[in-house]
Amino acid sequence: MRLSLLLSGLITPVVAQPFAIEVIDAATKKPVPIIQVETVHHVVDYTDNAGLIAFDEPGLMDQDLWFNVSGHGYEVKADGFGYRGAKLHPSSGGKATIEVTRLNIAERIQRLTGAGRFVHAAKLGRPTPGKDPLLATQVLGCDSVHTATFQGRMFWLWGDTNRASYPLGNFSTTLATSALPGEVGCRPDAPIDYDYFKAEDGFVKGVARFPGEGPTWLGALVTLKDHDGKEHLCATYAKVKPSMEAYERGLCEFDFEKKEFRKVVTFAPGTPLYPDGHAFRQEGKLYFGQATPTLSLEDSYEAWKDLGSYQSITCDIAFTDTSTGKPVKAHNGSLSWNPWRKKWISLFSDAAKLGQIRYAEAPSPTGPWRKSVVIANHDHYSFYNPLQHPAFSSEGGRVIWFEGTLTTTFSGNPVAIPRHDYNQVLYRLDLSDPRVETGP
Repeated sequence: MRLSLLLSGLITPVVAQPFAIEVIDAATKKPVPIIQVETVHHVVDYTDNAGLIAFDEPGLMDQDLWFNVSGHGYEVKADGFGYRGAKLHPSSGGKATIEVTRLNIAERIQRLTGAGRFVHAAKLGRPTPGKDPLLATQVLGCDSVHTATFQGRMFWLWGDTNRASYPLGNFSTTLATSALPGEVGCRPDAPIDYDYFKAEDGFVKGVARFPGEGPTWLGALVTLKDHDGKEHLCATYAKVKPSMEAYERGLCEFDFEKKEFRKVVTFAPGTPLYPDGHAFRQEGKLYFGQATPTLSLEDSYEAWKDLGSYQSITCDIAFTDTSTGKPVKAHNGSLSWNPWRKKWISLFSDAAKLGQIRYAEAPSPTGPWRKSVVIANHDHYSFYNPLQHPAFSSEGGRVIWFEGTLTTTFSGNPVAIPRHDYNQVLYRLDLSDPRVETGP
């Protein structure tokens, strides 16, 4: 019966094995994730972390097909009519490679969180590295990361988190641990194996379930020692209205026995100075801030709890664009000392274009902060809250790594990138690239 239906054209044969489209960086020959490949009639897919797409569209196999190719800081050369793409001949079990030119100074390495990080590799029967290459703890996406080392593990903290089983996910902060940077399971050029704190239903546990309306967001995550040498994992919390306005802030600490944070201090309404952003240390003092520091205190648990010990910081800030000289306003970011440049490096989102990440450097955390250069651009898409990972740096600090949240939020783009949207994406930056220069 099936044979007769096939012969009569009533059933289209199923493709036995997908056609492998591999997208690589023309310079490094490494796979490039999140590259869009689109047919003339708008069948769209995006490369996974292996740079692969498994193409198996019935009716379109075994013939020449044009694919438009684009991808947030990467492109292919335009043809005579201005089309950027490639003509391929997909066949069952076949493969083709497309080379893309990187326009961004920073190199996109991998998506760190969410489902289907190696989905096309799995469809093609290729290796799928990492502990959970397709779906971990039902997490489809998560917003904005903070990190700290505590009790011999790396702790990773995120905000609102999407789940597979329902549109409403976790709004009380998500937490996971991993091996320490450089160890197996926590290397920037391979998947990071997160061990999430789980609820009874198998989804992530909300680790900051504080009373009150709206989500609980945590930031300024830091490990502190008290005067007896005991370690404490600490953070600043905010209770947030649906309008994204914080109506309560305070300090909280992780209770390792209960596997959740507990309140330590609730700030009086209107408290102007509190730990925010990301922490870094210099000469025995602890600093907090985003693109630039805003607060310092003694590097101790006791000082952190004592709001009277907080010292406000004034920075010399006048960011401009290196090419145009026009003023630039920094959105959120992170700051770290770089031993290769022998300067402080700030990576931040451009407040006017949240899809742009800028690089700036100064001799001191307080500045003077002047010229900045765009190192990663995302077309009509947000990429915000970048976090540097100094522990991943190599070659004496010449190669640095940062991640951020890729999302349609605030972009005005109504079309989300399947699988990749609302997730953390990792970039690599080689500071020897002459385009990074922000000197006089």
